[in-house]
Amino acid sequence: MTDTVFVLNGPNLNLLGLREPEIYGSDTLDDIAEMLEDRARALGLAIDMRQSNHEGHLVDWLHDAQAAGAKAVLLNAGAYTHTSIALLDAIRAIRTPVIEVHLSDPATREAFRHLSYVAMAAADTVQGLGARSYVVALERAAAL
Repeated sequence: MTDTVFVLNGPNLNLLGLREPEIYGSDTLDDIAEMLEDRARALGLAIDMRQSNHEGHLVDWLHDAQAAGAKAVLLNAGAYTHTSIALLDAIRAIRTPVIEVHLSDPATREAFRHLSYVAMAAADTVQGLGARSYVVALERAAAL
């Protein structure tokens, strides 16, 4: 049986490739999914990739990851990273390891992006590598 890694994407990530490419790059979420699928196959993993602009969906999907016995979750919570105690609580409530992912490096951006509720419970964080952040996070998940 192949281990599955959930890849959960939060608000506005459906606009990747169009939204502020000088910050987030020109890769779309579909481009990232394709990169991840290729790397996952090489690592003997399966990907379950989802995106929502709604916080509650992300909470539900974190619960789903545990219920499905996922190996790990890669979570790019977008702006919810900096605001969502609900996501922090959901990550703490599950045993599935969560790796926080960011295309940019929030520490080099606006001050309000410096706080990460996700990081308070995540097993690891990968940031600032553009689309490659997801691939590096997947490789770290494979090593768990």
